[in-house]
Amino acid sequence: MTSTPALSRPAEASLVPGWPTRSILLGCDYNPEQWDESVWREDVALMSRLGVDLVAINIFGWAHLEPRPGEFDFRGLDAVMAMLHEAGIRVNLGTGTASPPPWLSRVSPEILPRTAEGVTAWPGGRQAWCPSSPEFRARALALVERVAERYGQHPALALWHVSNELGCHNARCFCDTSASAFRDWLRGRYGTIEALNTAWGTAFWSQRYSEWADIQPPRFTLSAGNPAHQLDYRRFSSDALLDYYRAEAAVLRRLSPAPVTTNLMVTDHISTQDYWGWTGDLDLVANDHYLDHRLEDPLAELAFSADWTRGLAAGAPWMLMETSTSAVSWQPVNHAKRPGELARTVLGHVARGADSICFFQWRASQRGAEQFHSALLPHAGATGPMWDDVVALSALLDRLEPVVGTRVVARAAMVVGWQERWATEADTLPTSLLRYLPEARRYHRALRALGVTVDIVRPGAPLDGYDLVVVPTLYAASDSAAAAVDAAAEAGATVLVTPFSGIADDQLAIRLGGYPGAHRSLLGIVIDEFRPLAAGESVRLGSGALGTIWSEAVRVEGAEVLDAFADGPAAGSPALTRAVRGAGAAWYVATVLDDAGLDELMRRLCAEAGIPIIAVGHDVDVVVRRDDAHEAVFIINHRDDEIEVDLHGRDLVDGGIHDGPTRIAAGDVRVVMRERNDRGA
Repeated sequence: MTSTPALSRPAEASLVPGWPTRSILLGCDYNPEQWDESVWREDVALMSRLGVDLVAINIFGWAHLEPRPGEFDFRGLDAVMAMLHEAGIRVNLGTGTASPPPWLSRVSPEILPRTAEGVTAWPGGRQAWCPSSPEFRARALALVERVAERYGQHPALALWHVSNELGCHNARCFCDTSASAFRDWLRGRYGTIEALNTAWGTAFWSQRYSEWADIQPPRFTLSAGNPAHQLDYRRFSSDALLDYYRAEAAVLRRLSPAPVTTNLMVTDHISTQDYWGWTGDLDLVANDHYLDHRLEDPLAELAFSADWTRGLAAGAPWMLMETSTSAVSWQPVNHAKRPGELARTVLGHVARGADSICFFQWRASQRGAEQFHSALLPHAGATGPMWDDVVALSALLDRLEPVVGTRVVARAAMVVGWQERWATEADTLPTSLLRYLPEARRYHRALRALGVTVDIVRPGAPLDGYDLVVVPTLYAASDSAAAAVDAAAEAGATVLVTPFSGIADDQLAIRLGGYPGAHRSLLGIVIDEFRPLAAGESVRLGSGALGTIWSEAVRVEGAEVLDAFADGPAAGSPALTRAVRGAGAAWYVATVLDDAGLDELMRRLCAEAGIPIIAVGHDVDVVVRRDDAHEAVFIINHRDDEIEVDLHGRDLVDGGIHDGPTRIAAGDVRVVMRERNDRGA
């Protein structure tokens, strides 16, 4: 092993009761079962020298802890716990239940999940278990009990890690066990079969149910299925996994005082859990995030995900439980990070409220499905540019200690939810091109380019204190969600509602009386007809802006017309309207604006809302974290050219002092701390 210089980390970096830490925590997953015991002590020593504070272990440990039914072996885990404790490294201890050992599906094949087409998902990957299986739960909780009894009071234990990425692969099971559990869930939700028939609109296509036993999961059908049926099954599936998490957490809390959490997946490509309903059961909000190069703008998605995770944490510090030092192993093309990109992406999460940064994983795997996934310690060992970047990152996180515990400042909010996304994924909507999260991210991206930070808020939650509220594609708007938006405008906020919002209620019943249903009175408009556009088709507005994907025939009933369609199927119809409401205003845009048009609209909205902008453009982050006495301004320049920003204070990155316009080189980061001059504001 190549010699590595000793790296220092403040003594207070260790986790202490009363999470979070007093410095930015550096952590990682460690899978010692993949390596010979002779490597363990070397790994722990190198972790200590690097400044690793927290190590997640026993994430996939079930087959090692219980190699045969009822036969337990804790010797390896005992040894690793002892080594980490001896080195002063705290432990994020997994329950080991994420993937069952092969013997469990042999003795209890009924635990295996099935797809909507009836195909059994067999062992050989991971998460080959049905979330509703009582046999799986009994076996898993028996393991959790043994692990908690053995390590619940261990001095190295800092955090419990329930399972791993719950629902990443098995969120929706369609087996007979799940069908029975779904019927029980429906009984609890509706009480009577008559109430369910009304909520689902089963008068359509002779779908009326007379017995609970006739209800099945939304398995494969020859035609489009009932969208309300599909939506409720998605709700049930999310609740089934939450109920499973609660069962593990209850065992842990009974036997151990350590906080309990699991790693969420607030990301574009996984949307199977409604995490707004999970937060009350998490002692610490933790998220896994990896740059997704399948998307047009991976950095914009990172910023959106981090802001959404902070929303789940109600603004409190949160943990990035998994990310990568460089390439992942599960995308069609797994791009390596460019020089400096590791620090930039990590600071993207820190800027948006993460006080803990953890990586998958410590040592790159030699075998298995993730052998080409990057790690803190690469295949080459503690040498080379990747290791140098990791060492530099550890030192940088140390220097950011003054920002720990501060909170992100945001005057703009965006209303976003998982159930609202599910509602837009039905098969029979006016267009399949208007997609929920991509549309929300475009507005978030446009505000980010103006240096405006956005809080992501649960539909129906109060919007008090925000000057600008964006409501993207809220197709299935509950009464409470609509009322919260109305109240925000009445209280003085500038509210923007985007196309295909307010059309249905939260059971997907169309709101009668004219579109946009729940928002008709707020916006002062009536939509006579949707006129979606074909792929590649565009329309021009009177202002010169271009619209794609969507247009509609709009009549104003009290709103002011600010722009109109100049051509296309809705030519002459209003495309942008504004209505005064109480102390605020409600805007509506009736198309998907191009980037230039969206940028101009966001500038107008920010000006009306009194939100200052810093027009840094795309691929630059400007975020402020603040406490009662100080504020830290994060500037992250992902671009290939330098930018100039007005900064005042001490730079935590290099110790320099800024007092005015500051040039920030291509790919550079700045974190400038200063005393607040607006205390109490």
